[in-house]
Amino acid sequence: MKILLCITGASLLNLAIKLIDEISKENELYVIFSKNAKLVLKAENKLVFNQAKFKNITFLDDENIAACVASGSFGIEKTIVAPCSINTLAKISNSIADTLITRACAVALKEQKKLILGVREMPFSAISLRQMSELASLGVAIAPPVMASYAGQSLEEIENFIVGKWLDLLGIENKIYKRWK
Repeated sequence: MKILLCITGASLLNLAIKLIDEISKENELYVIFSKNAKLVLKAENKLVFNQAKFKNITFLDDENIAACVASGSFGIEKTIVAPCSINTLAKISNSIADTLITRACAVALKEQKKLILGVREMPFSAISLRQMSELASLGVAIAPPVMASYAGQSLEEIENFIVGKWLDLLGIENKIYKRWK
């Protein structure tokens, strides 16, 4: 399956790194880091992302609006933006396609392909809630990184729960988290 993972400048980028590991196991994965995602990763995790350590993954430049995923004919089947910043949410909901990430999301919408937004913010403003509602009415899955106590108590268990739920939405079988019994 061809999957696009878009990583924007919101907190919890470590979840996106886990997604890269999990999705790439049995799928054709394309990844875009926004400029702000790279800044947040460095600020929060003290990391500069090294894409060379990931094999069989295509990394794309968010500024290259002509990259392969900018066209519906390329055939991306599912797109996930995780974490999704409020800025990116606003652009997607208002059809602003000024970066490769927002263009790829516009393509997913027009092609009626699966689009998942892991919106990362708290609390949500009334404007953001309206935007999420409008997108949900178009079939977009709004999936903020929300924890569940049955998933476990450690940070790793909670992170695995969130990543596992996103994988479920992508239709990727996984055993990364403890399910409700």
